Amino acid sequence: MIAGMTRTATHTTFCRICESLCGLTVETQGDRIVQIRPDKNHVATGGFSCVKGLKQHRMYDSPDRLLYPLKRVGRGDDATHVRVSWEQALREIGEKVKAHRAIDPDRVAMYVGTAAGFGVLHPIFAQGFMTGVGSKSMYSSATQDCANKFAVAQHVYGFPFTQPFPDVDNTECLIVVGANPVISKWSFLQVNNPIERLRALEKRGGKLYVVDPRRTETAKIAGEHVFIRPDTDVFFYLAFLHEVIAQDGVDHAVVDAHTTGFEALAALARPWTAERQSEVTGIAPDTLKEMVRAYLAANGAALYCSTGVNMGRNGSLAFYLQEAISCVTGNLDRVGGTLVGQGVIDFAKFGEKYGVLLRKDRSRVGDFASVNDTFPGGVLADEILTPGDKQVRALFVTGGNPLLTMANSAKMKRAFEQLDLLVCLDIFPSETAQVADYILPCTSPMQRPDLPFVFPLMLGMQSRPYLQATERVIPARGEQRDEATIYLDLCRASGVGLFGSKVAQRGLELSKRVHTRTRRDADPDAQPSLPQESLLSLLLRLCGQGSFKRLADEPHGRAGDPQRAGTFLGKRVVTDDGKVHLAPEILIRQAEKLEADFQAERERPARFKLITKRAVTTHNSWTHNLEDFVREQTNHLYVHPDDAADLKVSAGDLVDVTSATATVRVPVRLLSELMPGVVALPHGWGHQEAKGLSVASKTRGVNVNLLAADGPGEIEAVSGMAHLTGIPVEIRKSRGPQAHSWSGVPTP
Repeated sequence: MIAGMTRTATHTTFCRICESLCGLTVETQGDRIVQIRPDKNHVATGGFSCVKGLKQHRMYDSPDRLLYPLKRVGRGDDATHVRVSWEQALREIGEKVKAHRAIDPDRVAMYVGTAAGFGVLHPIFAQGFMTGVGSKSMYSSATQDCANKFAVAQHVYGFPFTQPFPDVDNTECLIVVGANPVISKWSFLQVNNPIERLRALEKRGGKLYVVDPRRTETAKIAGEHVFIRPDTDVFFYLAFLHEVIAQDGVDHAVVDAHTTGFEALAALARPWTAERQSEVTGIAPDTLKEMVRAYLAANGAALYCSTGVNMGRNGSLAFYLQEAISCVTGNLDRVGGTLVGQGVIDFAKFGEKYGVLLRKDRSRVGDFASVNDTFPGGVLADEILTPGDKQVRALFVTGGNPLLTMANSAKMKRAFEQLDLLVCLDIFPSETAQVADYILPCTSPMQRPDLPFVFPLMLGMQSRPYLQATERVIPARGEQRDEATIYLDLCRASGVGLFGSKVAQRGLELSKRVHTRTRRDADPDAQPSLPQESLLSLLLRLCGQGSFKRLADEPHGRAGDPQRAGTFLGKRVVTDDGKVHLAPEILIRQAEKLEADFQAERERPARFKLITKRAVTTHNSWTHNLEDFVREQTNHLYVHPDDAADLKVSAGDLVDVTSATATVRVPVRLLSELMPGVVALPHGWGHQEAKGLSVASKTRGVNVNLLAADGPGEIEAVSGMAHLTGIPVEIRKSRGPQAHSWSGVPTP
């Protein structure tokens, strides 16, 4: 190489933004990524990636990236963050943890965001820290979008991560409810190139229905679109089950051999005819009956739902009914129906044996059951603000931004400001970090070695199974450290052992010192770090998959065995009797309250119901600090043209959108693809308070979650889910300029 030239290299890796985990080819010059392309030779994703995956390096390379530990100095408007050493930050954080732990360990809480779930060591070591502290005060982003599925799976199948998924490549009938995989990919399932896969379904003669209040991008590319009134999905599912029974679609052999509770389930569905559900859903009775006929006629059929169902008032009941329909029709564990993936270990059996994710404790506020060993985010503010034993006084936020993503974020901000200690582990100075006492700078996915952890290793949630190991692509900058190392150091500073084990703590500290010393022989400025590749290799060996290096030598991934039908029922169900429970008491009791919801929906319907709307350039709240992804500078309230005429508003006009909790002001955009009476406001906006985000803070968008309610009386009883879609709202033409604050704008 000629002196002065920067070395160019090409790496294979995989994306860790969402479940798709697409294979990527990354070109670097020196310590910088200059281009990312889809890996055309990848064993599973075969040259597919979305725009977020291909531009992620530009987000990570932002001048706003956190490089050093920061400490907040001052309060209120005078507060600022100043650089401190790792030693000072860890010592001071540890002292506060010790003080609160001495009173009650549960005073120390943690919020785990989505970003923590797409690596391996981060969630393991975060949980290890909390176990070492002795605290059960865990909260996660799941109660914003998917905890209903975990709660139902535990009651029906015995384990929260038993999550059946559509056999996409073999199904003859697929009914998608409240999901938009063309934009959002598939939740709880790794399916690359959703457009190609859905079109292939139609080409082989399969039926596809998309049930949604908006004619989504998915509905435009394939299948038949069916409008449904927001937050009425549970009545659609009840009538669907009623019609299954009426059309003699029950597989009694499966029901008798593998289930309990069918009679109670059938009794639940009996009153809910296709005609009755149409009164609130807007789905014509004949349309629903035809969907059921197509479903029953198929040689393998599947129902699939996602956030549009999950985030409604009855997300748990709707998902429960979906799973019950799949089972009683014989489509569960069937080719072309829904499959239960097999990871490289039997995670459900492991969890049942050791009690992992099966804690039976309940929240102090609201008496909610823990789901996946975490409490509802919708009561976190109350847990902070309500005095008494176990009141949360210290909070660690890892891989998330709850001030922008949780319901009633204005109240959450007030709660966070009253904490004795708020620590954020992040790669950017987010809205939450803005009010934190300490901000600890973390590595990005491209700066660490990794495995595609949860989906292939533990759960097998892959339509085309594979494993892959990626080395780090570029080094960390400044004093960035990986989360596993940070949590190990926080254990030491807090006087506890990881997972409560002093032996494990000492052993890992020794391995960190040795590994750091070795790295500093080549780079004197290298930050202390655990030997991550060795730890990942140990995990692989425990799973019978050889070493990390051996897997990394297969740069495009190692193809696994195809997911198979006939491997779940009677074999891997981990309920106490080994059968699928079709009538769990808690769900039946909850369903008995539906009559009141139905009558209210029929007799006092809201003039407008608010739903969310995703864009391919956004992912939750954290992609807006790149100019390419925020060209319009704001979100818009999407309104049907007929509704706009009634409101006497035009495209570009500002309107005030008012819910029971707040008012936000936002410009209008007309969208004829909406069901009349439905308005849509994309989430993830409202960054004006995040002064450290030089791009996002200059946008004008509003935070839709200001309009959602929190607290024990407002969240779903079975799973603790917040009500984040189908929110009743009033809309008026605005008299003032667009503005943003944590509490919205004054109600006109």
